Amino acid sequence: MIGWIRAAIMAPLLLALAAGAVRAGSDSTASGLPVPRFVSLKADRVNVRGGPDKDHDVAWIYTKVGLPVEITAEFENWRRIRDSDGTEGWVYHSLLSGKRTATVQLKSKTDLAPIYAKPDANSAVTAQLQVGVLGTVKRCTGKWCQIAGDGFDGWIEQNELWGVYPDEKVE
Repeated sequence: MIGWIRAAIMAPLLLALAAGAVRAGSDSTASGLPVPRFVSLKADRVNVRGGPDKDHDVAWIYTKVGLPVEITAEFENWRRIRDSDGTEGWVYHSLLSGKRTATVQLKSKTDLAPIYAKPDANSAVTAQLQVGVLGTVKRCTGKWCQIAGDGFDGWIEQNELWGVYPDEKVE
């Protein structure tokens, strides 16, 4: 009798957990868009929570509009995001933008990333960017990305950016 009662109580709980896992997984998403994917922060103040609802405490706050983040899961109107440091948390979907941005990410924090006039390492260098510089992704070929930002517009090797996947093409 106790086993039957326990099973009757546990069945709905297990079904709810399974449904949540499907919504948060990559096979089926609340938005219908692929997961994972890169997006950017729409606002200059974005609360990041420990779980996908307002009942969870704010773990930290982003204060840089346009910062690229990776959506790693979805649950209803909430998105679990990861930043370039690997830190994850949940944000409300309306605080995110589909606008593609990227930051310069190099092996050494003191190195500079050249920006070229064309997607060719033999073309003219038009700027050199420090690690962490933010730019808008205009397009990517799978090897090169054209990015623009404060005082620069040109081509950078795709593997020197965080905010685009290796070999990803962006139009």
